[in-house]
Amino acid sequence: MCKVIAICNQKGGVSKTTTTVNLGVGLVREGKKVLVIDADPQGNLSQSLGIMNPDELDVALPDIMEQIIMDKDVDVTEGIVQHEEGLDLMPCNINLSGVDVSLVNAMSREFVLKTYVESMREFYDYILIDCMPSLGMIAVNSLTAADSVLIPVQAAYLPVKGLEQLITTICRVKKHLNPSIRFEGILISMLNARTNYAKDIMELINEYYGDSIPIFESKIPFSVKASETSAAGVSIFSLDKKHPVAKAYEELTKEVIAHE
Repeated sequence: MCKVIAICNQKGGVSKTTTTVNLGVGLVREGKKVLVIDADPQGNLSQSLGIMNPDELDVALPDIMEQIIMDKDVDVTEGIVQHEEGLDLMPCNINLSGVDVSLVNAMSREFVLKTYVESMREFYDYILIDCMPSLGMIAVNSLTAADSVLIPVQAAYLPVKGLEQLITTICRVKKHLNPSIRFEGILISMLNARTNYAKDIMELINEYYGDSIPIFESKIPFSVKASETSAAGVSIFSLDKKHPVAKAYEELTKEVIAHE
């Protein structure tokens, strides 16, 4: 049975895309069939998986969503790109910004992405949606399509305090649009565990959210190496599978599978 996870935080620079890539590849390494969906007009996920010019693609997520908005039949294989590490990618580009505008007057506007995701469930064990850094209509579409939401949070004070708005949005989506969505968990990323500041931040997260939202045991350490993977178009497992970041994502993958 397919599980759809939205990887979401309205703040940028908290490792959403890095987590989507490395969790996706981690799941493939565990024998799972995985589709990752780039739902950000910046196309960062697409570029991180080797598509250097997503704006030049003939078919990407905005084209698929436009077809659904116009009530046209969608070829579910159209636009899918196979990555060398074994996962499939539905890429995205700047045209998604135009779709965001089109959704304002669309019928069942919050369910457009869900229509596509539902058609893909039979082919995959996991579908991961890399959400854009906002809480607009595209992000709401992503949450409406998902079974659960994974929230990467940078180990710093302001990103942690900013979680309240995101959690409020998720709860509203649960109440009005997607009653079955749940919290997959909060993932602490970009962590320098040797500092007292980092320890204070982890205590703050547990104090604010530990009673209501799962917090992953796995913590993703800060590393320049992890950011280099985007330029290489591969996961951390390809660059250095013994790296601490690779080990952390390996542990995260096991935790996610244990939630099945």
